[in-house]
Amino acid sequence: MKTNPEDLALPQLGRGYVWQDLAVGQRFRTFRRTVTETDLVNFTGVTGMLEAIFIDATFEEGAIRGRPVPAALTYCLIEGFILQTMIQGTGLALLQLTQQIHGPVMVGDTVGATVEVTAIKPTSKSGRAVVTSRIDAFKNAGLHVMTYSAVRLLAGRSAISSA
Repeated sequence: MKTNPEDLALPQLGRGYVWQDLAVGQRFRTFRRTVTETDLVNFTGVTGMLEAIFIDATFEEGAIRGRPVPAALTYCLIEGFILQTMIQGTGLALLQLTQQIHGPVMVGDTVGATVEVTAIKPTSKSGRAVVTSRIDAFKNAGLHVMTYSAVRLLAGRSAISSA
């Protein structure tokens, strides 16, 4: 089936924000998701994070009891929310990441985050901008588990309209 030329002018569902649609101080809330045992097994297997604390349900020599998940898994879940919504099709590059872990996430915890735009610096090339955000990740009833700052290159309106 051939694409109808008029269809290209329709708004695209799921497209993220271009930098011109963002403002310093603007805040967003992500969806939430419960971390499962399958998430833990798949993540540790694909990344090689085969640490006893993550793969041995009977391991009792660590500082954390239960089924903790790698902080990298929590980060990846939150980034997935951001990529699927806020920067889908407009995110061009992750330039810098600074992260602090405040507490563990366990299998069965539900994670989500808030995102605050903290800086926007337009570049001289193709209407792009460097956008900095602070992301605060929470589990369950609002327990703060992670803070990170992400510096990204985002497309501008002119780059999207010519695509």
